[in-house]
Amino acid sequence: MISPKIVVDGLCKVFGPNQKMAREMLARGATKDELFKQTGYVLGVNNASFEVNEGEIFVLMGLSGSGKSTLIRLINRLVEPTAGRVVIDGRDIAAVRKSELVSLRRTDMSMVFQSFALMPQRTVLSNAAFGLEVAGMGRKAREQRALDVLEQVGLAAFAHKLPAELSGGMQQRVGLARALAVNPSLMIMDEAFSALDPLKRKEMQNVLLQLQKEQRRTIMFVSHDLEEALRIGTRIAIMEGGRIVQIGTPREIISNPADEYVRAFFDGVDTSRYLTAGDLMQAERVPLVRSLDATSVAASLNGSADYAFVLDAERRISGFVTRDATGAATPQLKKIECISRGAPLEQVVSRVCANPVALPVVDEEGRFCGSIDQAAVLKVMMRNGSHQSSHSGSVNGSVNGSQRHV
Repeated sequence: MISPKIVVDGLCKVFGPNQKMAREMLARGATKDELFKQTGYVLGVNNASFEVNEGEIFVLMGLSGSGKSTLIRLINRLVEPTAGRVVIDGRDIAAVRKSELVSLRRTDMSMVFQSFALMPQRTVLSNAAFGLEVAGMGRKAREQRALDVLEQVGLAAFAHKLPAELSGGMQQRVGLARALAVNPSLMIMDEAFSALDPLKRKEMQNVLLQLQKEQRRTIMFVSHDLEEALRIGTRIAIMEGGRIVQIGTPREIISNPADEYVRAFFDGVDTSRYLTAGDLMQAERVPLVRSLDATSVAASLNGSADYAFVLDAERRISGFVTRDATGAATPQLKKIECISRGAPLEQVVSRVCANPVALPVVDEEGRFCGSIDQAAVLKVMMRNGSHQSSHSGSVNGSVNGSQRHV
């Protein structure tokens, strides 16, 4: 069972002196704009409640001023909350002593910002080791640890260069290495890649995804870019006016946007590119056979199905059998290729369309998860096409209007 790393409960932040009055207005349903108009106070976060699971990349999205950066600063208590709780690993962050909070930030919680914030007079190695130096680790040990992390992000060869000798993408890798050096279980990344050009940005996303695959840290990642969120996020939370409007997996948000504000982010984005075999598969579309004997096969194909997948004791695919094999004492087992659950849509389309039968989808251990047929692929492609055409006018106006007023 996945346990929550972070629990946010009723979190609220108002920037203004009379906090009690502000809370009462919000309790009566006042919006961010109404609060500002009547009091001059700025609403940063309004009644946010959610959990971040251990080992996931949880992306916070929203237009400028939606509350993303305020929310993460409440989580690491760089900003004090007006109301609500933040619990990390069972500890209420608002209740811990300042000394304990400082220790937590130094040893188990790292931040990566949009600005690289590297010290220009220090080498890449010294910058990467800085957090360990502050924590009191000896020079030899901290430099060895920093060198190991620089190796992970592809910068070991540049350890003795100065930041000015590196490109922007390489400097951001140094910032990532510095955050990783203290071996945190939680990383908070605030628009970490937004200052990079598109190619470097994608490169850094790839670095992050590879590190996450190997190390499984919990990452809160702030972004205003839907494509980035869809590409790296395990789940996405979309904010507007200090409120969390919707939380879900990329597939859930693409398939069921909560409102026009969420839908507006999709304008001009081919969301189908971010779907995988796991998003398209159906769990019980094809019958399953556990024993390759005539009785078992006949029982599985007693409905309208023309074929069934045959699984071994570990739920791995052995092949498939067809209805015309049910008369044989030992039905013939036919081979079938499998699709990885993480395979992108373009791979799924080419492989499914080349096969007359549904293809089984398997997890990283090769165990059966579900199946995909040509009808499922066609349904997704048609839905994406109709979505793009039906919303291109109204949504474009909505997003452009929102951006003009931010």
